[in-house]
Amino acid sequence: MISVNSRNRLKTKDSKSFFSFFLTALLGASVNFLSQIFYRKYFNFDTSVLLGYLTATVVSFLPTKNYAFSARGTGNTYREAVKFLIIAIVAWVVQVYVAVATLDWVANPLFPSTKLFWREKSSHVVGMGFSFLANYFGHKLLTFRSTGMYDRLRSRNNRDTE
Repeated sequence: MISVNSRNRLKTKDSKSFFSFFLTALLGASVNFLSQIFYRKYFNFDTSVLLGYLTATVVSFLPTKNYAFSARGTGNTYREAVKFLIIAIVAWVVQVYVAVATLDWVANPLFPSTKLFWREKSSHVVGMGFSFLANYFGHKLLTFRSTGMYDRLRSRNNRDTE
């Protein structure tokens, strides 16, 4: 049974982790948002959202690792980068799907007189919000946490080669 004091420490730690992740996500979201505007000049909406997301993913890995989840000294940077990329791909699918769906099903039908730029930007922000949640929970539960899976796979692989 967890004591009240331990439960409060866990809540404080989770709150700090969430707030730190929010700040690093704000950096990523800014890069995502601004680079998508740049990419939109050369590509369609879907592709520009993808490219903006990929740019932000590359830029935000180290700040997320070092500050949001305090995983600076783990020695598992390569493994964390692979898991970060897997979670990023899932969150990217979420972002693109939600952004395109919001544009097609909400922004365009409900606000046809609003400039296309603002309909696209608002749809992109909605997609980014859902992506934020997918990223936070994915990184918290998988990326910067030792699951033991790597060690199990490695020991199994060593048994197979003997």
